[in-house]
Amino acid sequence: MATAMGATSGTILAATPQPRLEQRTIAGENPWIVAVSVMLATFMEVLDTTIASVALPYIAGSMAASNSEATWVLTTYLIANAVVLPASNWFGLRFGRKRFLVTCVALFIFSSFLCGSAPSLTFLLIARVLQGAGGGALQPVSQAILLESFPPKKRGAAMAVFGFGVVVAPVLGPTLGGWLTDAWSWRYAFYINIPIGLLAILMISRFVHDPPYIRNARPGAFDNLGFGLLCLWTGSLQIILDKGQEVDWFAATWLRWATAILAVSFVTFVIHSWRARAPLVDLRIIQRNWNFGVSCVLIFLLGFVLYIQVSMLPLLYQEVLGYTALTAGIVVAPRGIGAMMGLPIVGKLSQQLDNRWLLFAGFIIFTASSLLFSFINLQIGPTTLLTAIIVAGFGMSFLFVPLGNMGTATVANPQIGNATGIFNLLRNIGGSVGISLAQTELVRRATFHQTRLAAAAPQSGYWFQMYSSQLGHYFAVQMGRAAGYPLALGQLYRMLQQQALLLSFLDIFRWSALVTAVAAALGWLFRKIKIQHDGSATTH
Repeated sequence: MATAMGATSGTILAATPQPRLEQRTIAGENPWIVAVSVMLATFMEVLDTTIASVALPYIAGSMAASNSEATWVLTTYLIANAVVLPASNWFGLRFGRKRFLVTCVALFIFSSFLCGSAPSLTFLLIARVLQGAGGGALQPVSQAILLESFPPKKRGAAMAVFGFGVVVAPVLGPTLGGWLTDAWSWRYAFYINIPIGLLAILMISRFVHDPPYIRNARPGAFDNLGFGLLCLWTGSLQIILDKGQEVDWFAATWLRWATAILAVSFVTFVIHSWRARAPLVDLRIIQRNWNFGVSCVLIFLLGFVLYIQVSMLPLLYQEVLGYTALTAGIVVAPRGIGAMMGLPIVGKLSQQLDNRWLLFAGFIIFTASSLLFSFINLQIGPTTLLTAIIVAGFGMSFLFVPLGNMGTATVANPQIGNATGIFNLLRNIGGSVGISLAQTELVRRATFHQTRLAAAAPQSGYWFQMYSSQLGHYFAVQMGRAAGYPLALGQLYRMLQQQALLLSFLDIFRWSALVTAVAAALGWLFRKIKIQHDGSATTH
């Protein structure tokens, strides 16, 4: 979603009820061709946030890193992406939105090559930061172009097309990443961006045009203070989330200092963005446009639970059940089927029904799928969760379209850039927080469940004695009498770890269900959208 329109676009939407807003669409090419062009860039960028998820164990193994360290490949990208999101609007005004978008796609392609050829984890993380910086503008700029290409009454259908990139890409990412990892190498999970990016550059250069207010914009001076504060607090947040578990969180002095820096820089950033005449991020739109403020809260919660599910489910299949990257990717692939089934439906219904009902249905469906994930055991097969995975994808399609539609319906074109930048910033921050907290809880809950299970089956107990005797006899026959009992104990401990890790995943899915249930209730805070005869939108 694109960013604010700078100093000359300082008018902010008034609180509802609002006056009629000028909503002229971009003249020129067929808007559906424009939609496909910008959707390609979005698809590539969102795909990259999850395509590496199933390859994390392989990345960790090839670079002598732990699984926890390998998750930095996801979180560093999201944070670097988030830093650039709000600044994309100023750069679009300063250099032209089309030129800026093409430049970002080119940078994304180049950094993808660097990621694929990385010789070490440090090099890979630096390349991912560069890739996140290049990809940060793709979603906001693409969504702003898309929204301006359609009148408000058709934006629901347009958002359904855009939703294909936003919803289906993170779903297909693990499957495609698993296939590339098993068939060739995890490095091809990054190389795949190159042909998609080249096609996106070709189509954007041919079919996308800047509207007059972009071509004639005078964005003024760059908000160096705002950008510096944004980098400081997002960087501090990333360090805290990535390293907190390793140093036992606030037991480390340096982490407490990092938290203090985060708090001070964030509060200063908010005050500056609220009071400055031409801030990098104009936060006043949250106060003056009620629906957009509600959408910001919900997109943070959605990013939180979406990236937890997208990253944790393939990891469950690999770490607990022993699936390969390809098999884990194939197992979670039906989520894409559910999303593609739902997008045409929600695109049509969004023009006919109160979008609050669609949003409520989406969150309830997502809650149900998370609960289904939380009642599995070690005897599940590849198709056991097929229904739950399809339902999860179907529910996701009912979330992005209504959220984007209701959040931006009453936002005037000159402010769409600012609104979409904030919107995507919060989604990425939510995703990064979700992944990091889920990884932390995965480790801590595994230790908790391991202790609890060991206490329930003491070595002097009947069940432990029976199973250790049976396993000891089996290994004694296979490996010799001296090796029998030690191998039996090792096997029992491995089974204990496996069961404890499974219970940890189940806890995470249950907490995700709780968050989405709360979000379903918060969705009713939206005010109903009404389209006027002249095509403008108001709330009541």
